[in-house]
Amino acid sequence: MKPFDYQRAHGLGDAGQLLVADGAKPIAGGTNLLDLMKLEVETPTALVDVNRLPLGGITAHGEGLHIGALVSNSACAADPRIRADYPVLARAILAGATFQLRNKATTGGNLCQRTRCYYFTDLSQACNKREPGTGCAAIGGFNRIHAILGASDACIATYPGDMAVALSALDATVEIHSAKGDKRMVPVRDFHRLPGATPERDNVLEPGDVITGVVLPAPAGGTQLYRKVRDRASYAFALVSVAAVIHLEEGKIAKARLAFGGLAHKPWHDARVEQLLEGEAPSDALFDQAAALLLDEARGQGSNDFKIPLTRRTLKAVLREATGGTL
Repeated sequence: MKPFDYQRAHGLGDAGQLLVADGAKPIAGGTNLLDLMKLEVETPTALVDVNRLPLGGITAHGEGLHIGALVSNSACAADPRIRADYPVLARAILAGATFQLRNKATTGGNLCQRTRCYYFTDLSQACNKREPGTGCAAIGGFNRIHAILGASDACIATYPGDMAVALSALDATVEIHSAKGDKRMVPVRDFHRLPGATPERDNVLEPGDVITGVVLPAPAGGTQLYRKVRDRASYAFALVSVAAVIHLEEGKIAKARLAFGGLAHKPWHDARVEQLLEGEAPSDALFDQAAALLLDEARGQGSNDFKIPLTRRTLKAVLREATGGTL
């Protein structure tokens, strides 16, 4: 680990000003950042401790909820309002990491976690995300966990989180304060970036920006499911995950909200699939159409070709369960 300065932020304005400095990084739980610093993948010149900022707590926000950026994953998943009204979020959080990590990991930090691509964390390998312009060793390499959607010739890494997948299905919004004191609201679906030619940029945050919370809209109701397919039962990242919020009315799908993990550089959302499902009676034929539409531009990289049929089967199983059919 390389030397760095440590500074404690005493307010939002102070945090923003400290984070404008080149090489400064915020730290709260540190569950991802510290690991990357030990590997020297991340080499910040300064860590700005945001733990004293007033960003804890889950409070009412209109008809929905505001989740402070410093709320731990454990506290969020255990909150009675989350469990009752947004169960897909609680289930997604509990599907990730371990008890110990969830106790430390924060809402804001979870959104900002970086890929677990093995070439990204190996300094001996070419990685455009870690060092722009060096190439992508995963392309043509061992890419079993890598993207089948939204990738580019510069990067095929995947976003590893679970929480953001559920937040995407719930139409949640990220609250961000800039160093100038401005506040902006960014839909979770727009917070993370696809790699394009700049895979080193994971999200829309600018220097000096501080995530202050996540806003959930009014309770979505319906049947809410989160299914995560992985190599082992715990402490493993998704090969494929599906967050689903499905409303049935008079035997037809009145509303469908779907988001996918393990498939792309960001939680994947495809409005076309939702539009296809809405207004239709559940059937295997309809679910086949939905899967075909979702995967119409899917591209395997060799080792991860299996993700395409796995995604198809997983989506169909989730839709069957959500609409009362057999698995």
